[in-house]
Amino acid sequence: MAIENNLLEILACPKCKGELDYKNDRLICHSCRLSYPVKDDIPIMLIEQAEKINSQYL
Repeated sequence: MAIENNLLEILACPKCKGELDYKNDRLICHSCRLSYPVKDDIPIMLIEQAEKINSQYL
């Protein structure tokens, strides 16, 4: 199951408050180039859990 669009519309990057995209079970912030994991359909929006974006998320 994916993140619902109405939830995605209200979520923001906790670091820069930028918009997020959902791809490959990750929430992607293109502004600060971080991705946040989604585990069991729950976004893990902790900066310390974020990973730098690599080419697979672009």
